[in-house]
Amino acid sequence: MIDSAIIIAAGRGTRIWPYGETKPKAALPVGNVPIVAHQIRCLRSLGVKTFTIVTGYLEQHVKSVALRENVEATFVRQTDPSGPAQALMLALEKAEGDLVYVVYGDVVATVESYRALRDGWKKGSDAATLVHKMDGEDPGEWFCASIGDGQLHSISAHSRGEHSHRLCGIAILSEKAASYVRRHPGISTKLDVGAMPAMEADLSQTLQDMIDGGEKVAAVETRDFFVDVDKPWHLLEANGRMAEYYNRKLKKDEIAEGAKISKEADIQGPIRVGPNSEIGKRVVIQGHVSIGANTSVTNGAMLGRNIIIGDSCKIRDYCQLGTHSVVGGNCVIGHGAEFMGVLMNKVYLYHYCELSGVIGTATDIGAATVCGTLRFDDGRTTHNVKGRKEAPRIGSNETYIGEYCRTGVNAIIMPGVKVGPYSILGPGTIAYQDVPARTLVLAKQEQTTKEWGPEKYGW
Repeated sequence: MIDSAIIIAAGRGTRIWPYGETKPKAALPVGNVPIVAHQIRCLRSLGVKTFTIVTGYLEQHVKSVALRENVEATFVRQTDPSGPAQALMLALEKAEGDLVYVVYGDVVATVESYRALRDGWKKGSDAATLVHKMDGEDPGEWFCASIGDGQLHSISAHSRGEHSHRLCGIAILSEKAASYVRRHPGISTKLDVGAMPAMEADLSQTLQDMIDGGEKVAAVETRDFFVDVDKPWHLLEANGRMAEYYNRKLKKDEIAEGAKISKEADIQGPIRVGPNSEIGKRVVIQGHVSIGANTSVTNGAMLGRNIIIGDSCKIRDYCQLGTHSVVGGNCVIGHGAEFMGVLMNKVYLYHYCELSGVIGTATDIGAATVCGTLRFDDGRTTHNVKGRKEAPRIGSNETYIGEYCRTGVNAIIMPGVKVGPYSILGPGTIAYQDVPARTLVLAKQEQTTKEWGPEKYGW
């Protein structure tokens, strides 16, 4: 049994803006559970007892999440942001045992994938890595892998060529593998001619060095979904897939003690309802929906399929929640509001809002705020990510609002626009482009005033 794990959660997450400014990626929620907490739970289910967690930017967020999971954890701070392999070197000095799990703190995999990696570990191997089959993804985004007969053959960093799999950032390393980590050159060397690697030490280079040194590295394919949460649309995708995965397990209703369900509610499939929650009259639920504790869903609210709703929420007054949505705790979705996507904790949507995307913690959406998701050219919005242009397959036209924001009455957000944290879109404003953090946007109105009266009508 492998009873030790290292979680690398030191990165700042600049590519996931606007969310990385206020939370490290490992603390962002997927299915209302911080990513690092989900990883801890999966590893504990496999018998892991001790954790070494590498922290860095906004480290207290990660520490708080881990300690709330009541695990035996040692925290190591990475002061030099030179890459995951350098973080791993620091952690290996504290980790115990000849074998250790290594997990990047921004990846979301199912417990079935973790179990497959453990079971796929072969005694003749000195390392094992989880790989994910790419389905139309751009190889230039990832560390790609060539595999065969259960073994990793080679790695190509951000390649322009064709590749079937990519690395997941979840591995098992032996003491021999650890010796290769310590000899890391500090840069990726397995890449296409003409490529320009960053001066960053990634674990993928260690795996390639092991292969070049004649060592065996087992390659195990993921089970069910996998998402590397690197950009804002990945956060949207991960939550949607988690909502489907979690609710798929519902075969019949699971109603906790104290929950109340009106006979006048139209419920078309199995639901999970937490303690002291209520489903009221005229509510329509398509099924495979999970509702937390002390939450009320009342007065004609309409819920699609595969939805997760947190604790102490109020979902009411003919609002509509779209399929694959995740709603955090203490949220209010009210009068005629329509939403699809992810709401973090304590988000308020009132009065005929129409939004799709990811909305950050404690954000207040004003009446009749709407976002566009369909462009006139029916295309995908091109995003600028640290100087690189891309049009993601999932979530390219959604709205991404950071934490602690507000919008005024009748604010309009155009497809694909991102709003930085601590920002306000004033009444009647139209956001055509990304709004920086800590910014107030107001509309300038030009008015014409003239004399008027009954004489204008012939009196």
